[in-house]
Amino acid sequence: MTHILIVEDEPRLRKDLAGFLELSGFSVATAATAHALRQALAEGDPPAVIILDVGLPDGNGFELATEIRSTHACGIIMLTALGDSDDRIRGFNSGADIYLVKHSTLREIEAAVRSLLRRTGDLTDSPSSQDDRWVLDITNWQLTAPNQHSLKLTAAEFAFMNILCSHKGGVCQREELVETLTRPKASFDNRHLDAIVSRLRRKIESRTKLPAPIKVVYGVGYTFTASSVIQ
Repeated sequence: MTHILIVEDEPRLRKDLAGFLELSGFSVATAATAHALRQALAEGDPPAVIILDVGLPDGNGFELATEIRSTHACGIIMLTALGDSDDRIRGFNSGADIYLVKHSTLREIEAAVRSLLRRTGDLTDSPSSQDDRWVLDITNWQLTAPNQHSLKLTAAEFAFMNILCSHKGGVCQREELVETLTRPKASFDNRHLDAIVSRLRRKIESRTKLPAPIKVVYGVGYTFTASSVIQ
């Protein structure tokens, strides 16, 4: 499994990004300081990519990128609030492969990681066997697990699963789900969405005897972590 190291001092962003990348199939470690970064490089698994914040409390990301580049053969993605051209040039000159500003979405950051891994030849994705897939039947509103146990879905459950499976492992944002599930002249919010997901998880696990592969990405939305097909 491809290993990613996130070096970010903002707790919420660090947690959200780590959770998103883990759900996307990566092994993830995190650090909040330059000291923790050096310790992770010395003691932990060597990362294929480091996502590096420029403004750490005890170190400058530009200088750290140069330091990393001199000792480790890994990709470096700089993540920063500094977006002008001089800072981007400085980032690339320090050894960064990709330079992203912090308002980039989690999916954009994941896409940058995968793009960099393809360039370096370190992407270790492997396609799932068809036998491992969950099947969503759009005609009969039915979800079938890899063990061939099936369950009938309500209208709301089917709409939720349809949009989730359409994202093919990506995260579907709460706003998109709420908009899709809201009926005309009816109120619908995050509480209703979470209630539907909670009931659906219990239903899946009860009928299929398998863990429900519906995972929450805190502060973002939901993702279906297993391989799936819509037919």
